[in-house]
Amino acid sequence: MSHFAEVVTDIKNTATHETIILGGGCFWCTEAVFVELKGVKRVVSGYSGGPAETANYDAVCAKTSGHVEVILVDFDPTIITTRQILEVFFATHDPTTLNRQGNDKGPQYASAVFYTTEEQKAITEDLTANIVPELYGAPAVTHLYPHEVFYAAEDYHQDYYNKVGSRNSYCSFVISPKVGKFRKQFSHLRK
Repeated sequence: MSHFAEVVTDIKNTATHETIILGGGCFWCTEAVFVELKGVKRVVSGYSGGPAETANYDAVCAKTSGHVEVILVDFDPTIITTRQILEVFFATHDPTTLNRQGNDKGPQYASAVFYTTEEQKAITEDLTANIVPELYGAPAVTHLYPHEVFYAAEDYHQDYYNKVGSRNSYCSFVISPKVGKFRKQFSHLRK
């Protein structure tokens, strides 16, 4: 499955195919959760939101492109709703810490939603105003932007957790507990 160099600017949502782009810290962590959701057709790690006309891992980590590490999620809204996608998103990362998730610090790890429909925008606004403060006891700092451009990350980042898993200590200590929590809390939404 090759994604490198894929650039997505024009998204056409239909009754059975919708796209949303989510930044919840390291894209390895976020991708590992969303690939397990029923109704999700595809998850691609990548970069969005920066002013630079292109993005790659080195530039994003060096903070020179202004992009956020994100995942592009293609899903079937007749199987899993936008609200369910966003509830999983907000429950599996901390949307109350600015530009940080755990030990990962910097603007590339911001909590962000790049919406492709007005419904996605409205649901995100509702959840950040009502559910996030209830879950975390603090207000959300999640950025909310309309989707403009998505750059797929390099091939070695795609499906990283499933390919590398316990051979990388980051996966063992950070991603595995996150995936475990997701599996327990959202077992009804798993494939």
